[in-house]
Amino acid sequence: MKIFIAGATGAIGRYLLPRLTEAGHEVTAMTRSQNRMEQIRQAGAKPVVCDVFDRDHLKQAMVTAQPEIVIHQLTNLPQQIDPRRVEQALAQTNRLRTEGTEILMEAAKAAGTRRFIAQSVAFYYAPTGSLPATEDEQLYKNAPADFANIVHAVDQLEHTVLNTPGIDGTILRYGYFYGPGTAYAEDGSFTQEVRRRRMPIIGNGNGVFSFVHVEDAAIATILALNNKPGIYNIVDDEPAPIREWLPSYADMLNAPRPMRLPKLIGRLAAGRFGVYFMTEQRGASNKKAKEVLGWRPRYPSWRDGFRAALDTSTHRSSANNVSAIGVSS
Repeated sequence: MKIFIAGATGAIGRYLLPRLTEAGHEVTAMTRSQNRMEQIRQAGAKPVVCDVFDRDHLKQAMVTAQPEIVIHQLTNLPQQIDPRRVEQALAQTNRLRTEGTEILMEAAKAAGTRRFIAQSVAFYYAPTGSLPATEDEQLYKNAPADFANIVHAVDQLEHTVLNTPGIDGTILRYGYFYGPGTAYAEDGSFTQEVRRRRMPIIGNGNGVFSFVHVEDAAIATILALNNKPGIYNIVDDEPAPIREWLPSYADMLNAPRPMRLPKLIGRLAAGRFGVYFMTEQRGASNKKAKEVLGWRPRYPSWRDGFRAALDTSTHRSSANNVSAIGVSS
């Protein structure tokens, strides 16, 4: 098939792009950076340098590519997010999810695209139950004011994708990405904060996280190409409260055990957004993705996935160190 990917060089793109081309698909990959064109070519795809907000250029590129499927993986996340200023940190990503999605969809319609697959998130469900959330449950649309716009942007993205006449829309609600190129990588921002003991557990620590390795997320995305359109949670089998997984992750890193902070102090340190994620956030169920897409994550649990990702990073680092010694000798 002919496929157009917007956001092809991010954390998930580095796994998704080569798998698509190896499967024989004709892939056009959009990037804003001239410096990433060679990376795209090496993956077997055709690079297009374009900003999603350049409507005319994007439309021209899409019409030229004539994709049957558009995959929207655009985000613009800072290396580190201050939870007290989360609205500012996610402002660019919010714009990509709202205005950017509409522009991509306009271009896709002009190109005669039949299916549109978009990245969403599995951690903005309303905190109304104790069981992992399923896809037919509501997003947290009445979230507190300091992060309501973030949820609104996700909701608007999903509405655009699912309700555009003539195009079959699929929403992939990914869990928290871990693996190379993410905040949980060996050199990632979250990992560094854990090592410095600057990632406390706030309040009861009952906030439930659903993770997914970026490689598993890429495989699920490929399975969505020819499956029934709709909404799918792309998460592992083991949603876990932060009071459980964070100490375990610290142990894997040989880092100090996380501190515990009461909610009042935690709100000063992490804002209302941070306290919500630490104490109220719901995990998500992957049952539908397994049943409909036939997806089986390589890493069913974050426990094994974290260890494997850290081992891979350690081996890569060791190999780099040997190479550097050899050069200097």
